[in-house]
Amino acid sequence: MKVVPVIISGGAGSRLWPASRQSHPKPFLKVADGLSLIQHTVLRAASMQHVVELVTVTSTGHLFLTKDVFDELDSVVLPRTFLLEPEGRDTAAAVAAATVHAKATQGPDAVLCVFPADHMIGDLPAFQTAMNRAIEQAQQGRIATLGITPDRPDTAFGYIEADGEKVVRFVEKPNAETARSYVASKRFFWNAGIFCFKAQVMLDEMAAHCPQVIDAVLDSYDNARVSHGEHVASVELSSEHFAMAPRISLDHAVMEKTHNLAVVPCEMGWNDIGSWNAMAELVAADGSGNRIRGDVHVVDTVGSYISSDKRVIGTVGISDLVIVDSPDALLVASRDRVQDVKKLFEGLKAAGHEAHLLHSTVHRPWGTYTVLEESERFKIKRIEVKPGGRLSLQMHHHRSEHWVVVSGTAKIVNGDQELLLTTNQSTYIPCGHKHRLENPGNIGLVMIEVQSGEYLGEDDIVRLEDVYGRT
Repeated sequence: MKVVPVIISGGAGSRLWPASRQSHPKPFLKVADGLSLIQHTVLRAASMQHVVELVTVTSTGHLFLTKDVFDELDSVVLPRTFLLEPEGRDTAAAVAAATVHAKATQGPDAVLCVFPADHMIGDLPAFQTAMNRAIEQAQQGRIATLGITPDRPDTAFGYIEADGEKVVRFVEKPNAETARSYVASKRFFWNAGIFCFKAQVMLDEMAAHCPQVIDAVLDSYDNARVSHGEHVASVELSSEHFAMAPRISLDHAVMEKTHNLAVVPCEMGWNDIGSWNAMAELVAADGSGNRIRGDVHVVDTVGSYISSDKRVIGTVGISDLVIVDSPDALLVASRDRVQDVKKLFEGLKAAGHEAHLLHSTVHRPWGTYTVLEESERFKIKRIEVKPGGRLSLQMHHHRSEHWVVVSGTAKIVNGDQELLLTTNQSTYIPCGHKHRLENPGNIGLVMIEVQSGEYLGEDDIVRLEDVYGRT
């Protein structure tokens, strides 16, 4: 038997703003143990038996960030493949791509186990037991889904009605009264979005129920650009063909229509981290019901979640609030309104505010940059380049730059010059000069960049050469 875990890593995680941004979404958020949500998902997937390949479906823009978090997990040595969507078309297209790939590489009887990248599961043995049962169902030709036994009425989840292991129906997120009746009936389970099936079984179901999806994905996979490394492959799906796939979830496209579905009821400490209240559950409560992360000091404060990345937070006389402080944005919300953080995110996006898209620290294939200070005619950045990292050969029309090496060694192209600079050395790059920065060393390179000019936007970059294919 061949088991292929499939990790679906997409979406913006808008309900977890300001920690989650469009360019650095929820799967990459770290929890108390220092690991990100997607890293926890990878470790769970790798703990199953008979795994032959790890497949991750993500966007082209998140490839290098995803590779980095995989590389941090030294204990996971399985072959891995990244399927790169040129645009999000919802979960039906993502699962179709993974299924087409698994059949091509592992055969039609390969069992795929589909996991969202951004969930937490507290009871690993219970998870493994449930997945073993789901895989048994899949081997018998069924599509198996995990149903989480609810411990409370909750309007944030979809539900599955079941008769034993037979699925009766899927139900959208209910109102509070309906959710209470579901939990009381003992016939309903939370829909965790975790599925198991043979590759050929899913392909047949999609051909019957959503042929436009599978046809478009097959064409995009056949015309994909593939690159191979040591135990790593990237498959960049054809944008022209992938765009033809209807935007629809796997639940609507297949699960609500098929008669070949089984549910595996389970209790495994599942948390979908769908809001700040869910994130708060990962932190132990103090005697006043507060859940605190970071340098936080409270007086007469009860029932609140307070998180700080850097600054000291002090509270006096508050209750039932969520306070999340990041280096460039602050969220204050009532705990009973955390689902509406999404509205705040969408408002920022509609206004074109960068806070919906980027953190003050931005991840790039070569490393990161952090905006330290910004005004009308200048911007100061901290740039960190990974060993072997290399920025594009580029120029700017509207700004000049001054680079100062803080630590490490910098190999720099500045016009017709090639320089090798170390700590406390610097170079000035006039507007219009072609330039490039590279870290030739074995340790991280840290630099301070001071930009000055009439326009300092990130779109004032003309890339002449780029090892990451961004020209």
